[in-house]
Amino acid sequence: MAPRNESEETTVGGPRAGASDVVVLPGVTSTQGIARGAGDTFYYGDLFRGHIYRGDLRRGTAELFVEAPRGRFAMGLWADLRHGWLFVGGGLGWAYVYDMETGETVAAYQLGEIDDLAATVVNKAFVNRDGAYFSDSSAGVLYFVPISPEGQLGQARTLLITGPAAEISGEFNLNGIVAPEDGEPLIVSHTANGRLYTVDPVSGVSRMVEGVDVPKADGLVLEGLRLWVVQNRVNQVSRVRLSPDLASGVVEEVITHDAFQFPATAVAFDDRLAVVNAKSDTAETGLPPTADEYEIVFVQR
Repeated sequence: MAPRNESEETTVGGPRAGASDVVVLPGVTSTQGIARGAGDTFYYGDLFRGHIYRGDLRRGTAELFVEAPRGRFAMGLWADLRHGWLFVGGGLGWAYVYDMETGETVAAYQLGEIDDLAATVVNKAFVNRDGAYFSDSSAGVLYFVPISPEGQLGQARTLLITGPAAEISGEFNLNGIVAPEDGEPLIVSHTANGRLYTVDPVSGVSRMVEGVDVPKADGLVLEGLRLWVVQNRVNQVSRVRLSPDLASGVVEEVITHDAFQFPATAVAFDDRLAVVNAKSDTAETGLPPTADEYEIVFVQR
């Protein structure tokens, strides 16, 4: 789908009165995912309409970038700067890949069993040198799309998780995904358990990251051995120092902000985090959130 401007470039809300670290995201009727592009570029999605917006974090501008076909969703996002592709967890059984220059759809993947697509929640996306991973918050699996050194996308396959991360105990289970620079193990958050786990990307064997209690864990940001865990319903972000072997960790600081309202994902920007308010706490059962506007909240990290 070629990009289309809603009108002309729109300022990202500007600061709210008395809150210079809170900026409004224009255009969306619901949102959850954010991805950092090249330089100051960022992307965010309209959760229930599937549209993708592109903006500039430093200038505070954004515009509609991809007008998604009807029926698409946009949950977690990850920008693959090597190949110029934006990977999107598409919610009910699907994942999408968009060209970050043109907005064209590069690929659409049907994930999960066809009979269970309505119950398959394809949530967060993460890309490393081997390929793209997607979490399924409704099942003890991850999905993997290989990317060749030349940039060719392969067929999606399912990685069955074993061990404690495979537990399905709540409405949302496996959620955020990141990995160290060498690509393994994967680190995943589990919303229902409030825990972090490592996952072997080949065998699917999982182990708990000991010593870290992060209730309602959602999106993850990793830099070296420092991990930021967005915790949605408790309105905070925990900064975790991981051990070199990733087997344990300690919460160094809990970051809060008066403007947090069900934060879901974040990206690093200079010495701050840009945290997206999903406001899912305004949703009635089975219905989208009902907030009038959605924001990025900037906090020191």
